[in-house]
Amino acid sequence: MAEDEPGGTPPEPLLEVIANLARFHHEHEKYYSQAPLRQAAELQARSRALKSLADRWSTVDAGGRSGTVPFAGAEDLNAPGLVAESGILFMEGEGEPAELLRLKRDVGQVADDYERGGTWLAHAMEQAWEIAGQLAVHPALADLLGERHRIIANDWQSAGLQTLVARLLRRALEVLARVDFSPAALRADLGGGRLAPGYLYSASELLDRAADLMTESAMLVHDNERRWRVFGARVRELRSG
Repeated sequence: MAEDEPGGTPPEPLLEVIANLARFHHEHEKYYSQAPLRQAAELQARSRALKSLADRWSTVDAGGRSGTVPFAGAEDLNAPGLVAESGILFMEGEGEPAELLRLKRDVGQVADDYERGGTWLAHAMEQAWEIAGQLAVHPALADLLGERHRIIANDWQSAGLQTLVARLLRRALEVLARVDFSPAALRADLGGGRLAPGYLYSASELLDRAADLMTESAMLVHDNERRWRVFGARVRELRSG
């Protein structure tokens, strides 16, 4: 890339590339400044469900229900209000509730998505960092170098948070895998060591932290909003000059 004369503008092909980035990446980031907030709210709802079960199982006296009608709700295992909120229903003669299986499956899917997204974004920012450094030879963009590098730094940090979110979610699933959620196994545990509540509390705390980091990721991306707008306006000015 040849150096410009002081006060000169970058060549048109470069301005066209920069304008494309400013337009489409700005639009892309509008989505990623909001989507993690919705995902965080969904994750917090799953965490609350686990806490509700843990609260219930920390104090309830579990007893055998062998004579109860099959498919009847398990009075001792179901947390008050949770069935209507989450659909999680423990039934006599059944195994792990389908809603809990779905909860774990959904968390695993989110972990996969965040790991892929974080890996891709980190690689993209590695390349963007190198390209942004080359802009320094163009004096007309000198005062925007800080803005462009801040965008990259925010996105790079977001990539790291996404990778950590994936790790937290997978660890939460590993913790939940220590619990046998069939009514018979739960009653045996609650009548003995009562370990299930501790595992559920720990898993919920991991989900909570993942939700917090999702929110931080969205905040970092949202911080780029004005920076993209300023950058795009300068490029349009140079192309029309």
